[in-house]
Amino acid sequence: MPQRPKELDDSLSMHHWFGVEVRNWRRVRNLKLPALGAKVGVSGDLVGKIEKADRRCPRALVTPLDEALDAGGALVRLWRRVEESDAQERADADNRQTADADNGATQPEPTEMRKPEAGMLVLDPPAQLDRSLPPVLRRNFLAVGGIAAALTAGSWSDIIPTAGRTPLPTSVRREDIAQVREASAALAKWDNLYGGGGIVRDASIGELQWATGLLDTPCPDDFRDDLFSAVGRLAIVMGASAFDAHAHDDARRLLAVGTACAEEGDDWHLRAASLNWRARQEIWTGSPDKGLTYAEQGLVRSDRLTLREQATLHNARARALARMGRREEALAAIGRSDTVFSQSKPGQDSPWMAFYDNAQHHGDTGHALYDLALKGLYSPRPAAERLKTAINGHTPDFARSRAFSRTKLSSLTMVTGDPQEAVVIANRALDEVGRLRSRRAAEDLRELFRHSTHHGKQRDVAELRHRITTALA
Repeated sequence: MPQRPKELDDSLSMHHWFGVEVRNWRRVRNLKLPALGAKVGVSGDLVGKIEKADRRCPRALVTPLDEALDAGGALVRLWRRVEESDAQERADADNRQTADADNGATQPEPTEMRKPEAGMLVLDPPAQLDRSLPPVLRRNFLAVGGIAAALTAGSWSDIIPTAGRTPLPTSVRREDIAQVREASAALAKWDNLYGGGGIVRDASIGELQWATGLLDTPCPDDFRDDLFSAVGRLAIVMGASAFDAHAHDDARRLLAVGTACAEEGDDWHLRAASLNWRARQEIWTGSPDKGLTYAEQGLVRSDRLTLREQATLHNARARALARMGRREEALAAIGRSDTVFSQSKPGQDSPWMAFYDNAQHHGDTGHALYDLALKGLYSPRPAAERLKTAINGHTPDFARSRAFSRTKLSSLTMVTGDPQEAVVIANRALDEVGRLRSRRAAEDLRELFRHSTHHGKQRDVAELRHRITTALA
């Protein structure tokens, strides 16, 4: 018989009241937890925890829940009461602390003055993941992460904040691993649609708390590797999202954890994915030589990778080489990517590689050719053709990738072609960017704004520049 749902008591706190209302609306709409989670871009397990007040609902998730449940603003209005209650609790706590101080109680040392504990990873603010790594991955993390820090013994679950921790199972089960994979898929879909600057990171931190806790939980040998792969995949999704939000310190640590998990789980496919993302981040942040190193590390034992995985890493090489102005090597890397991608067939890759289709391939290689064209090292036409193929091929599920390619095409056209045509392309890109919370998309717009300076006296271009300024504001 199915387990009876836990009875909820809305009198315990405002958060319990909010959770009861979410459950009531979900039942009125006849939605299961996974279905509602998919609508708002989180796992069904997280929604269930919010309903039971085991997890506090992230503020950014309130409106999506209200809209997904067609609650007519009821949840948003109730949330105001939740926030008022939280504010009152904080005020009461402050008053108690003041009273204790007046009575001579010892005050804790201010956070900013505390010395870091020995062996802790000290991150630049506002990085969140300032915890130590467990012994099992210390060697791997140092090898792949290049972090010059002394790491002491610790727990997987110490990597991330502990607030809102829920009980872990006494032993890892298959369904626990499946839940982690489900969370990764849901978060990746939401991130592709809306970017990493929205609710993705707020909602996913609790998922990673729970998932990394599983790595300290007794696990049968038969699916230990699967557990590491599932947690590593979640870390990579969160790292890619943090990269998109320009939280680069967090992204580097999360992606390094993904690499380490892949190696512990003997998952060469996941290792390639993590190193591909690490390469892309370094290239984006102005370290193409380091990005090239990561890409070439990913291609070690390429015989163990699928053809599309090899293509993504050759693309990363091409983009790094193009940024460094190494024309012939960049073109050779693009050629190699084209060759292996043309030989690939559907069904050869993991489900999470589904994003890398013909559109994504042309977008990635088009971006490398774009860098060569702007440096005057190659004709702009091949870059424009590939970017157009990407724009026309991306489905609505990959709105961010399409926006990237459209903005790059507009910049390329603004510099090397007809400014009026560039304006038309740019306005379409702005329509898409307006629905994203992506710092990378915003940076592409700033680049377009700079490239349009020479044509700023033209009326259409001036109007475009004003629209870009408004969008960025």
